[in-house]
Amino acid sequence: MNDFATLPLAVLYEDHHLVVVNKPAPLLTQAPPGVPNLEERVRAYIKDKYAKPAGVYLGVPHRLDRPVSGVVCFARNTKAAQRVHAQFEQRSVRKVYWALVEGVVAPDAGVWDDYIRKVENEARAARGHEGEPGAKLATLEFRVLERFAAHTHLELHPLTGRMHQLRVQSAWRGHPVIGDSLYGSARPFGPPAELPRDRVIALHARRLTFEHPFTKQELVIEAPVPAYWHPLPDDPVA
Repeated sequence: MNDFATLPLAVLYEDHHLVVVNKPAPLLTQAPPGVPNLEERVRAYIKDKYAKPAGVYLGVPHRLDRPVSGVVCFARNTKAAQRVHAQFEQRSVRKVYWALVEGVVAPDAGVWDDYIRKVENEARAARGHEGEPGAKLATLEFRVLERFAAHTHLELHPLTGRMHQLRVQSAWRGHPVIGDSLYGSARPFGPPAELPRDRVIALHARRLTFEHPFTKQELVIEAPVPAYWHPLPDDPVA
C-alpha cells in the first residue's frame, strides 16, 4: 500500500488564487473522507503554511485518473475556481501528456479520431460509432518523441475530454500505455503493487497552459515525470 502521507507535496506553482501540484500515481485526485487523496493533501498544506485555523476552500476544476501522474490545478477561492473551470469547459486549456506505449508508433505525428462510449456500470470505455447512443467523438493529436526497440515515447494533446480517451485511442491502434492492463498492456510498469488499485501506468500529465484567472497572463506549468519512468529494462534504442 502506498503511504502518500510521507511524501512531500510537489508544488509547481502557487499564489493567492491557485495551487498547482504534481500528482503522484496512484493517488486519487478526490475521494470520500478517510480515503487518501490529493485534494486532502493540498488542503492540509495550505492550512499548515498559512496557519488557517478554520476550513480551507479548495476548488477542483479538473482531475486525473488514479494511475496517472502529473499536473493538477487547484483554486484557492470561488472566483478563481469559476474562471479556471470555465476554461476547462470551453477547452481553452491546452493539456499535454507524455506516454510510454507498447510497440513502435508510426508515423511521426498525426491525429486520431474515434467514437468512445462509457461502458454502463463499469469504470472503462469502449469503442462506439457515430450515431450510437452515448458515443462521443474523441480527437487526439500525437507526436513521437523517441522510439525504442519495443516501446515509443509519445506526446499527446487531447482536443476533447472523453473518459480514458488517451488510453483507449492508443490501445485501439495496438499501442496500449505500458502498465495499463485494463486496455491490453502485458508489460508491468512502476513500483510493484499487489492490488490493482495501487498499480500505475506510463501516462503523465506533462503540461498545462491556461490563462491566470485574475492577471490574465498565460501560465505554462510543467511537471517532471516520476523517477520510475527511466530507464525501462531490456529495451535498447531502435
